[in-house]
Amino acid sequence: MILITGATGNIGRELVRELDELGVPFRIMVRDPARAAALPERAERVVADLSDPATLPPAFAGVDRLFLLTPGIGLDHTRHAVAAARSAGVHHIVHLSSFNVLGDPMPAMGRWHHEREQAIRASGIPATFLRPGGFMTNAFDWLPTIREAGYVLDPVGPGRYAPIDPADIAAVAALALTGDGHQGREYVLTGEELFTVTEQVEILAAAAGRDIAIREVTTAEQAVASRFPNGAPPALAEAIIEGFHLMRADTAGFRTDTVERLLQRKPRTFAAWCARNADAFRAT
Repeated sequence: MILITGATGNIGRELVRELDELGVPFRIMVRDPARAAALPERAERVVADLSDPATLPPAFAGVDRLFLLTPGIGLDHTRHAVAAARSAGVHHIVHLSSFNVLGDPMPAMGRWHHEREQAIRASGIPATFLRPGGFMTNAFDWLPTIREAGYVLDPVGPGRYAPIDPADIAAVAALALTGDGHQGREYVLTGEELFTVTEQVEILAAAAGRDIAIREVTTAEQAVASRFPNGAPPALAEAIIEGFHLMRADTAGFRTDTVERLLQRKPRTFAAWCARNADAFRAT
């Protein structure tokens, strides 16, 4: 039995679809069953919360493989999940980490993920660590300013990166959860195409059939708002500002061929993602 945490998020929904198509038995752990209503009926559901260890034993009962996605910046959710996994006899964890753990020096965002990786390693449970870069779905963070005033805040200027479709992360996770030879591996995942924010917005505007302007970020508050329109806790805000500073300095960009090697196909393109999601960005 495979247990999926974060099943209603951008990656989790895609992973559920992948496992459903493969026909393997799996269970989704949710805090609010209503949020899982649109997921395949075949998926077994269990209500539990990683912040409440007492709710976890029923979710982990009979589970031998775990997809672990923990939200926020703390370590407690990971510790609780690892303890429940050990008690249940889980023998493989596929954990969503971040490529930020590769930083030298490691940025704050990387340190949080590194601590989670270390907690999993200390458990003795064999693990696969997925370390994706920026998600294509981060473009949804632009919606408030696009809808209100037709522009996107650009915090990185000439910096380039290779955004990845969460569906590709999910496909790699499904492979690691159901295939052999992935325990003990660390997979750094990116898309194939390198973009500035301006180039991404041009592709998105063409798909949505509307003009979208670019406004360069001039304050730290704007930088945080470009990623978290509703604000972020101070520690997370500082990490976001640090991350954008590093991205701005990287005008060459970082990418890997890991998705293609593992899945035997090219990563999905940003243009294709925009075409699928264009309705969300069209003028109302």
